Parts: sequence; structure tokens; C-alpha cells
Amino acid sequence: METTAQVHYTSAADMSAVDDDSVHLVVTSPPYPMIEMWDAMFTAQDAAIGEALDAADGATAFRLMHEQMRPVWNECFRVLTNGGILCLNIGDATRNIGGQFKLYPNHAHVVSLLTEIGFDQLPGILWRKPTNSPSKFLGSGALGLNAYVTLEHEHVLIFRKGSNRTVSGEAREARYESAYFWEERNRWFSDVWMDLRGTRQTTGNGHADLRERSAAFPLELPLRLIEMYSIYGDTVLDPFVGTGTTSVAAAMTARHSIGYEIEPAFHPLLAEQMTRVPHLSRERNRTRLKQHRDFVRQRKRDGKAFKHRNAFYEMEVMMAQEKGIVFYDTTDVTPDGQQFLVQHAPHVEQKELFTGL
Repeated sequence: METTAQVHYTSAADMSAVDDDSVHLVVTSPPYPMIEMWDAMFTAQDAAIGEALDAADGATAFRLMHEQMRPVWNECFRVLTNGGILCLNIGDATRNIGGQFKLYPNHAHVVSLLTEIGFDQLPGILWRKPTNSPSKFLGSGALGLNAYVTLEHEHVLIFRKGSNRTVSGEAREARYESAYFWEERNRWFSDVWMDLRGTRQTTGNGHADLRERSAAFPLELPLRLIEMYSIYGDTVLDPFVGTGTTSVAAAMTARHSIGYEIEPAFHPLLAEQMTRVPHLSRERNRTRLKQHRDFVRQRKRDGKAFKHRNAFYEMEVMMAQEKGIVFYDTTDVTPDGQQFLVQHAPHVEQKELFTGL
């Protein structure tokens, strides 16, 4: 199996290089409006944003920042296939402007924009990422009246374009090979994720400035979303690709990917990350199989039976849908201009894990 990872270093407000109805999944984390580190970027696109901030008009700045991203969401709707899913990680912002502290609810504004465009909102995920700060509130210390709770969560908003997606032929076979384990389903499809910690992405020596401008989420986040909402061979889009975490996750899981990024200086960092994909892919597949082996062992110790057996790994599974699971390792990543050619092969080295269970 071969997939590609493409990157376009231009604004995602114009994704004319991507055909209508050709993308199956969008996974992204945009710049968060009203977070100071992105003020200059938003102001460079619309001087009125800087003027509003200077005038302590937070409401206008907030609205204009979101309007800057409307063309990107329009393009995402255009390129998604019927039944395609958009997963959007965003946090709300708290800020003191003109001496007034308040919350700017980014997630609520994005929901309004995307539903206006035509997306249907699906149940989303509250990603709880505890702060390392010993202070659990803001304001007046231990005194009441003027204290504020600390934001320790972000939102993973889920939207669908059109009706439920249907597949047939080779795609139907890929859907069964791409299935996840019963115990993974129970953990992933919870509306609160507490087992993913926010990570400060490393971007290599000499790239501290890019790290400060990167909104990269932990690798496990796009990995889960890609496995939950797409199948092998699908195309995953990230219109704010940054250091390439979504591209890496797609390459690890045998999906094509398309990324857009306005800052070409990120490309060497993405290329560096892509060299790690074969190792990361193998290790993730090993871990998932070992975790399933431990689940099987514990269930048997508890005296509980299994009704089904996976054909490829010859292991017990809970549901009939798990019988076709095959994990694919990424075996090679080759740069090819502004894209990467990615090779995949079935993960076979751990079949012996289930011998004698």
C-alpha cells in the first residue's frame, strides 16, 4: 500500500488545488482568537483587528479574528465528501482588555460559523488537560467575589457534511481492516478525554521562534480522531498544518494527507518529523496489540469468554467487526518535492503474542 503526504505553503482560504468532494476527514487546530501569541498574525491579515485591540474593543477584535477563518471553513466544506467529518480542536480564551477580564468563547463562535456554512454538529469531546500551575483559580486569592475558575479543558468539535457516509467494494474491506478494538472504542468514544496531556512540541534546535508560533496538539489526538472517523486509504486534510502533527498521524495510519500552511519555514520541521514515522508506526502497532493481549488475559482471569476471533492475528476479540482488523506499519517515507511518498505493509511481527492465550 502507498499513500502520499502533500503540503501546500499558502493560505487555506484558497484550496483550489484540492478537488470538490475529495477529502474524507479534516483534523485541525487553528490559531485561537484572542490568545495574544496570535495577535500579530491576525492583525497582519486585517489591520482593523489591531485597531480594535488598541481601542480595548475586545468584542470587535474577537469577531474579526473569527471572520478571518471563515473562508477556510468554506473551503473545508467544499472539499469534504458527503458524509465527511471535520474534527476541530480549539480552546476558549480569557483576557484582560481595558481593565476588564472576560472569557472569549471560541468554541461557541466556531459552532455558529460552521453550522451557518452547512455543517451538522455531532457530539464532541471535552479534552481535559490539567494545568501545571498550583493555583486553581484566578483573581483575588482566597477571597470570594472576584475570583475566576481556571480553564483546564479544550474542545474537540465534531461536524459532518451531509448524510452518513457509505462505502462498498475495496473501501468496505478497508473499513473492516481499519476497525479498532472493543476496549479502544469504549475509551475513545467518551465525551471527556482525561488521558491525553497537552504537550509542548519540540521543533529542533534553533527553532524556538517557530515553536512559540506552533499550536501543535499531542500526536495521540489526531491519531485517535483519524482512526475513529476514517479508514485505510482515506484522505485527511489539515488546513493549519504547522509542524505536521496531523500529516505524521495520517502517514502512521495508512491515510493520504493534505496540509496547508502559510509559513514555509515549518517545512524542514515537518520533513524531520516524517523521518520518524516508520519507527512511530511500528511502536504504536506493538503497543496496541500488547494492550489488547493484556485485555484478553485479564478477561480470561475474570472467567469471561470471547465469542469471536480475529483472522489475521489469530486472537480473541469481543465483536464480529474486529475479526478483520489488520494493522499496517509504515515501512518507508521518501521526500518528493513538496510531498512525501509513504509505503505501508501489514504488521506481522507480533502474531506470537497471542499464542497459548
